[in-house]
Amino acid sequence: MHTNLMTDTTTVAKTAAPLQQKRRLLKSYITTGKFAEFVEQVFWLTDNKESSYVCFANVHMLVEAYQDPSFNKILNEADVASPDGGPLSKLMKVQYGQQQDRVPGMDLMPRLIEEAAARGKSVYFYGSTDDVLEAVVATANAKHPNLRVAGYYSPPFRQLTKEEDQSIVDMINATGADLVFVALGCPKQERWMAEHKGRVKACMLGVGQAYMTYAGLEKRLPKWARDWSLEWTYRLYQEPKRLWKRYLVTNSTFVYLTLKDLLLPGNKHRKTSSVTLN
Repeated sequence: MHTNLMTDTTTVAKTAAPLQQKRRLLKSYITTGKFAEFVEQVFWLTDNKESSYVCFANVHMLVEAYQDPSFNKILNEADVASPDGGPLSKLMKVQYGQQQDRVPGMDLMPRLIEEAAARGKSVYFYGSTDDVLEAVVATANAKHPNLRVAGYYSPPFRQLTKEEDQSIVDMINATGADLVFVALGCPKQERWMAEHKGRVKACMLGVGQAYMTYAGLEKRLPKWARDWSLEWTYRLYQEPKRLWKRYLVTNSTFVYLTLKDLLLPGNKHRKTSSVTLN
């Protein structure tokens, strides 16, 4: 357990949220906008909402949500559901004729940390192992000496008791963290954020594997390969036994569901589904 207690408070005038719309992909509503607007939206949430959470949606998450109504509810109730995966951005173009930036957690997390240092916001890192957390914090401090790291914590890899869970919530809140990056893996981290909305007084972001790439513990593919949505092939190469089903089966399911959604006559009326954010 590593924390830095902060007691300063700032009153900020409310302004309109930078992001205003979500559009339906399969059964889930994904936030639309430019990459820079997602950055501003996260800090808008820290200033205007006591507790909020951000999901980074990829093919795996959309299929998981399609098959599990309870998980889809979590995704749809997220304050931001970022289009993390390249296929989602491309599908947004096909389905709505809308150019949509890809906004992956691996790209947004470094930008948010940089902006947090510049804006005087504090960050907290929750999840993963102590070794990974220490590498993440060391990297963040080296890159941004003025960054306020409120703390970090690696929870036990088991079901927590109610008392343990409340102790963690109290610990995080005592630091006054503005952003809480959560790395527990999908769908565990999304469920954790939804369960703790209203309890953890910060903007929570389910960044998953972003810790590893941020700290330099794993490499990413070149940008051209990411633009072609090939990152999943690299991850599969790294962990074939754990990820073969997620990528091969899930990707095939996504293609099938997408074609069904786009081509069946009975679904045509749903192709323009959207919701306006508050």
